[in-house]
Amino acid sequence: MTVKTMDALLVKKCFLAGAAAIQAKKEYINDLNVFPVPDGDTGTNMTMTIMSAANEVLAVEDPDMETICRAISSGSLRGARGNSGVILSQLLRGFTKVIRNEKEINVKILAQSFQKAVDSAYKAVMKPKEGTILTVAKGGAEHASKIVKNCDDIVEFARQVIEQMREVLSRTPDMLPVLKEAGVVDSGGEGLVTILEGVYDALTGKEVHYEAESGAPVGSNATNSAKVEGISTGDIKFGYCTEFIILLEKEFTSRDEKSLKGYLESIGDSIVCVADEELVKIHVHTNDPGLAIQKGLSYGELSRMKIDNMREEHNERLIQSGSASGTSPEASPGVTQASGEKKEEETPWKKVGFISVSVGEGLGNIFRELGADYVIEGGQTMNPSTEDILDAVSHVRAETIYIFPNNSNIVLAANQARDLTEDKHIVVIPTKNIPQGITAMINYIDGNSEEENEAAMTEAVQQIKSGQVTYAVRDTSIDGKEIKQGDIMGLSDKTIEVVGSDVKETTLRLIDALKDEETELITLYYGAESSEEEAQEIAAAVCGKYEEIEVETEYGGQPIYYYFISVE
Repeated sequence: MTVKTMDALLVKKCFLAGAAAIQAKKEYINDLNVFPVPDGDTGTNMTMTIMSAANEVLAVEDPDMETICRAISSGSLRGARGNSGVILSQLLRGFTKVIRNEKEINVKILAQSFQKAVDSAYKAVMKPKEGTILTVAKGGAEHASKIVKNCDDIVEFARQVIEQMREVLSRTPDMLPVLKEAGVVDSGGEGLVTILEGVYDALTGKEVHYEAESGAPVGSNATNSAKVEGISTGDIKFGYCTEFIILLEKEFTSRDEKSLKGYLESIGDSIVCVADEELVKIHVHTNDPGLAIQKGLSYGELSRMKIDNMREEHNERLIQSGSASGTSPEASPGVTQASGEKKEEETPWKKVGFISVSVGEGLGNIFRELGADYVIEGGQTMNPSTEDILDAVSHVRAETIYIFPNNSNIVLAANQARDLTEDKHIVVIPTKNIPQGITAMINYIDGNSEEENEAAMTEAVQQIKSGQVTYAVRDTSIDGKEIKQGDIMGLSDKTIEVVGSDVKETTLRLIDALKDEETELITLYYGAESSEEEAQEIAAAVCGKYEEIEVETEYGGQPIYYYFISVE
């Protein structure tokens, strides 16, 4: 079969086939992860990222290249989860920038788009590491530029490029010793090649069926679990929370943005209008959603439309909580019904706000007590998407917002949300775990400049040592340790320090590995599967062994991880 050009309909078919391919192979890709922790794995993150885009692509009924590219770019960008998902979204964004203005594409245009994809992805990563998805993508782009002069058949061109990427993927263990020790190739690279193999199947005429994935609405991972019983539906001035994305069909200038914001303010409040060169995200509380939608249509097509009746949801929440009377002495003022966030229309704008990613009731409360305006529920077991973070940003009424990702796999998504936000100043403190996030927030000093606070928080994070205790989800070999499924592991910021069969014993061994002569304070945040009694026993054992060290215990309530440990 020979294919010389691809039109928008074929691009749509191939993209959906690529999405279906990685969806089918998701668990296999997850199993390639080197660290056997119950975390947001690569296969899951890449699948959820591309499915976000695929659902938008599927909704394009009469496709042209422009609308297909917008759907791919905006869907993947906002649905990106984890580092692998963010990198995938940047690859797709770079790719679509080249082809979006073409009616048909050939191998020459494809080669250019591959290179643009790689350039975009490398720019998104602060310190690109070879032996990863980036290396595999670069290998494909370089080979595409070599063969383009002698190959005008897209099918053959794709076959050779994918073959070369498979070859580069097979060499990733030689580039990263940790892959070689575990006996696996890079999982992100495997995910990328899997997507392209799905594309190739569609090019060769193989029938691939794709159906939209149903799931929780955008932003559903975000929560502020404040009480809602004390709020009357009469306090809700504008009853419909209206959200949608405008896929721009013409230039959207700063004057257009000002005009649109002004119109939305005339029909409602809690306005969020975030724009880039391709789309505009709208959030407004109004009594007439149709007016907002009609105005949005004047700028382009609409996507991800969502209208919630806030009064109705408020009553349902009251009924579910068994407090239909609408009164509670414990109710907190200024919160809304849907996710417990503060009522934007009643909360004044302030200079500084804080968003933290966390998991577990206890840890969420700790962050709120430290001043977090919004806590995004997520982290180890579910990395929030760029859209989830943008949703949190939309609910915090502050000129400058500090974001604490608290997971190394969420930092890129937070940075991407920062880059997509124009009406607020976003500062991402690259905290890689919960203890770092808590330390960073403690070191914020009201009255200091943004630069002073950012420097102080970043320095404080670097001074702290962190540990986690969890269980292995698969067999593997890493750092000279043979690990079996179900083993208890003690992890530091850098590696798996200890492996055992008992939670308490492993935790004590991990603390021994983390402490040094300067250690003064150790804090244990015990999880949902650990008890306060056990935490106190561990604290007592450490104090008995090291008289100069103070040990504190705090209820974290996090799932999966028995303990988070902070060593200062």
